[in-house]
Amino acid sequence: MASSLRHFACHGSPAAASPTPPPSLLRPFSPDFCALAVLRPIRPAAATPKPPEDATTSTEQEQREQEQQLASPCRGAYEEPSSSPSPSVSSTEAQDPAALRVGIIGFGNFGQFIARGIQRQGHAVLATSRSDYSDYCSAHGIRFFRSLEALCEEQPDVLLVCSSILSTESVVRAIPLAKLRPDTIVADVLSVKQFPRNLLLEILPPEFGIVCTHPMFGPESGKHGWSKLPFVYDKVRLSDEGDQKAKCDQFLSIFEREVGILISSSLCSMQS
Repeated sequence: MASSLRHFACHGSPAAASPTPPPSLLRPFSPDFCALAVLRPIRPAAATPKPPEDATTSTEQEQREQEQQLASPCRGAYEEPSSSPSPSVSSTEAQDPAALRVGIIGFGNFGQFIARGIQRQGHAVLATSRSDYSDYCSAHGIRFFRSLEALCEEQPDVLLVCSSILSTESVVRAIPLAKLRPDTIVADVLSVKQFPRNLLLEILPPEFGIVCTHPMFGPESGKHGWSKLPFVYDKVRLSDEGDQKAKCDQFLSIFEREVGILISSSLCSMQS
């Protein structure tokens, strides 16, 4: 009976029921495990990449690869000209390794006039001058250098002095000889007379070849061609054999083919 009364007191009487603080105290600080249980299966689904986006990316990538494969033959056709020489480099120099490379010092009217004949015979022209002729040279397949030093660094086979007689000595003394090959041929177009001959013999090292020339025509008399116009030359100092001799013959053949005949003259007969 006593135990029944105690059981009733605990469960039957509302007044005797003790308050239940633990649930109320823990509710603000305890996680709702039921809520977490509901969210738990959602996490993997949210982290999984969306199939439509991957499919789109894969499709776009395949399309780009197909476009590249289709465009590759066309691209090769358009990129091929980029390997051709720039306008400032003559096509002769790029195509014919046996062609002479003639450097012209002084590129005024007469220098340009001589350059045209050299190019007609299939040789390359390099030029330098006090004035800027880069636009002219670019349009005519000639390499133009803004300094004599830069031109000599290219080591031309023949260095042709086309400056005026008043500036010839200063020009020749300014040539950076150390940048040239020791078998370089230096020529002038003044005349086959004593002044340019002695000047070149005095300044140039003994290994350098010297050819004095006198084209007895100019831009006006030779504007319709050089045929049958007199060209006088003197081989002042050259090797009897080897590359220097061959290059000298090649250089003189430019004028021989243009004028038809060359006149070889000794110094004594040309003095005045």
